[in-house]
Parts: sequence; structure tokens; C-alpha cells
Amino acid sequence: MFPNSQPRSTIDLTKAGRGQVARNNVLRNTYWLLALSMIPTVLGAYIGVTMQLPVLSGALGFVLFLAIAFGFMFAIEKTKNSGLGVAFLLGFTFFMGLMLTPLLRHTLGYSNGGTLIMTAFGGTACVFAVMASIATTTKRDFSGMGSWLMAGVVVIILAAVANIFLQMSALSIVISILAIGIFSAFILFDVQRIVNGGETNYISATLAIYLDVYNIFTSLLRLLGIAGGSDD
Repeated sequence: MFPNSQPRSTIDLTKAGRGQVARNNVLRNTYWLLALSMIPTVLGAYIGVTMQLPVLSGALGFVLFLAIAFGFMFAIEKTKNSGLGVAFLLGFTFFMGLMLTPLLRHTLGYSNGGTLIMTAFGGTACVFAVMASIATTTKRDFSGMGSWLMAGVVVIILAAVANIFLQMSALSIVISILAIGIFSAFILFDVQRIVNGGETNYISATLAIYLDVYNIFTSLLRLLGIAGGSDD
């Protein structure tokens, strides 16, 4: 057996380079699929609003929504290594677009509803751009935030369920502000996982970041409706 003539440092650098290329590919594919997922989301929202489809409402509707959403997410994770995973993801984003129907109808009831929607969209895009840029350039490690962020999501879900019965505007504002903060931090966490090699599947990565963006958009739109909705 002949000793390897290639220096160990060169081998390590080669492996590191390949790892960096792989991570960059996952990040690039994630961004492309995230952009693609916006098409069925917009289509679902458009169909829901224009056709005035019945929507899930109340506590039972919320439970049914969670059941369908988690069913989609389970299917996506089970098929994430095949093209079927992409199909399930796009189906999920279409469903989530339909679920925007009541919020969009309510917002479009304001005279400046269209402006509020575009402002929420622009604000969400800015938040994503800033958080993703920080995650890909900073040396700071955000991996320790995961458990705290998940605890925050549980609090938001419980508060949202409670507010179905309480119908308190103040609580709605608090929930929306918390959601914007938590899911903005989740973008940092999820994007950095890709950059550091913790997430190697672009379908799973897209699902996580899509949920971050979706929740920021809906929370921001609710806040804008409360603060800036005009009936004139």
C-alpha cells in the first residue's frame, strides 16, 4: 500500500470546497423553489377571493385547517427526496393561498385595501431580504434560537385559539407583533441552517422559509388593516 502523496491540508480544503458548493446549491434551489411557490399561493388567493369560496372559520375551522396543513407537511417531508415532494409543496402553497381568502376579503373592504396588501407584500420582502442577508454574512451562530422560537410559536397558537372566543383587538395586535418578530428570527435560523450545512434538502428548507414568510405577511397585513384601514 502506497502512502497518499496528496497533503492532508489539500484534501481537507477540497472537501471544504465541495461542501461549500453543495450548500450554495441547496440555498440557490431553495430560493428558486420559494419564488415558484408564490405562484400557486397567489393563484389560490385569487380563486378564493374572486369565487367567494367558503372558508374555514371558528374553532372547528382552525382545527381542520391545522389538520390539513400538517397533513401536507407530513407528505412533503415523506417525499422530499423526489419530485413528488415538489408537487406536494406546491399543492400546500395553493391551499395556503386559499386560506388567505378571509383576510384578503376583509382588507379589500377598505377603500385603501389594495395599497395595504401591496405594502404588506413589500414589507415582507424587505424583512426577508434583510434577515436572509444577515444569516448568510454574519459570523454569529443562531442555532441556539431553535427551541426558544418553537416555544414562541406554541404561545402564538394558543393565544390565537383563545382569541377565537375572546375576539379582543388588543390581543390580535399583540399576536401579530409577536408573530412578525418570531418568524423574522426564524428566517435567520432557517437560512443559516442551510449556510452551515444543517439543512441539506432544498424542499424541506423551502417549506420552512415559506412558512416564515407567509406568517410575516399575514401578521403585517392584519396590523396594517387595524392601524391604517380606511372606510372612506
